[in-house]
Amino acid sequence: MGSGQVTDWQGKHVTVAGLGVSGVPAAKALHGLGAKVTVVNDGDDARAREQAAELEALGVTVRLGDGDTLPDSTELIVTAPGWKPDKPLFAAADAAGVPVWGDVELAWRLRKPGAADWLAVTGTNGKTTTVQMLASILEAAGLRTAAVGNIGVSLLDAVLGDEEYDVLAVELSSYQLHWAPSLRAHSAAVLNLAPDHLDWHGSMEAYAKDKGRIYEGNRVACVYNTADKATENLVREADVEEGCRAIGFTLGTPGPSQLGVVEGLLVDRAFVENRQKNAQELAEVADVKPAAPHNVANALAAAALARAYGVPANAVRDGLRNFTPDAHRIAHVADVDGVAYVDDSKATNTHATQASLAAYDSVVWIAGGLAKGATFDELVAGAAGRLRGAVLMGRDRALIREALARHAPEVPVVDLERTDTGAMLQAVQEARRLARPGDTVLLAPACASMDMFANYNKRGDAFAQAVRELGA
Repeated sequence: MGSGQVTDWQGKHVTVAGLGVSGVPAAKALHGLGAKVTVVNDGDDARAREQAAELEALGVTVRLGDGDTLPDSTELIVTAPGWKPDKPLFAAADAAGVPVWGDVELAWRLRKPGAADWLAVTGTNGKTTTVQMLASILEAAGLRTAAVGNIGVSLLDAVLGDEEYDVLAVELSSYQLHWAPSLRAHSAAVLNLAPDHLDWHGSMEAYAKDKGRIYEGNRVACVYNTADKATENLVREADVEEGCRAIGFTLGTPGPSQLGVVEGLLVDRAFVENRQKNAQELAEVADVKPAAPHNVANALAAAALARAYGVPANAVRDGLRNFTPDAHRIAHVADVDGVAYVDDSKATNTHATQASLAAYDSVVWIAGGLAKGATFDELVAGAAGRLRGAVLMGRDRALIREALARHAPEVPVVDLERTDTGAMLQAVQEARRLARPGDTVLLAPACASMDMFANYNKRGDAFAQAVRELGA
């Protein structure tokens, strides 16, 4: 089972590690191809038993409550992306010479001859928005496409289904890339790199290396962020096909082989005749919704990948105009008494929150939750001049409070101890008290939500509901 396509799955003993979003489709697909599939799963809860019953009805063997032991005669492991590389199962596979693939690797190898090209996107923040913008641009160009991978349609469904695609816009996490050694995209982008998931990868170097795998074997363009040197370094280190180009995107004036911004316009100096002298207007900054700086950067990255695929300039403009961002991503909820209320509950780490705070001049900041090992000094020091006040909630709020005391001692801080469902309403009321007309009350927690809310969506919904109650 080397690097080539596996054409005959009949009777192959494949172990699928983990049920969940990727495991169930992988087990079904492999079973359908004639493989002898065993699923192993750490958990043994009601949801797992329900999924197990569904697979067992098809004839798949499922082992619940033991994800560490390698089943006998396993020839290949297909793992859920979230499983850590240091699990005993993988050590056993390594010792037995059994390869480990992720669901992305499996999808890549199961593509049909002449299948759709992949335009791939990774980065610490902005992946989903960029991939959705890219799909919108490709659609505006009349191409059959879908946003797939870490979002939307499962990659396995996209490559095995009956729907014919010209090109796929693929979101890939660092976990997925870690387990996808033979993936070779048409073109790919790394949007940014900041410390995240270090508990999984073990170090920043390992995290960056996994992100950088997205550039391996690119044919046309490796798209990087000129404001983030680490992304350019990954391009330099990548082994790409002859003739593949490094394409930068910048919020400033672009140089040759870059996309950037000139006088309120998104312009292309990469995919034009005589790029030393010429630039092609693609869209207006106002076509990007919302036109916050980090979101304009996402739009430029999406445009770069689309242009690498040969999409005309007017399709970039139309695609960006047609695009509506997902909820809880720097979403304007309402204006109350001259103060704007913005929900960026998706800002679950410091890098995303830094971009969010930079979009506004005067902010009452609602923050806190689960810090996931993050520190807040750099974030607070950089944003201190924009802060009118801060309202802190959630388990690790003290870490943010201490950073504010060190770097922004003059900023008034409200520290909320309560963790019940009414806490968000109180947070919004306190923020209203601190805000002045022209300010923005910004929910950009810089933390995960699971200490108080089921997920970041529920946290954002609670914020929007609280704002509506103010307005009423």
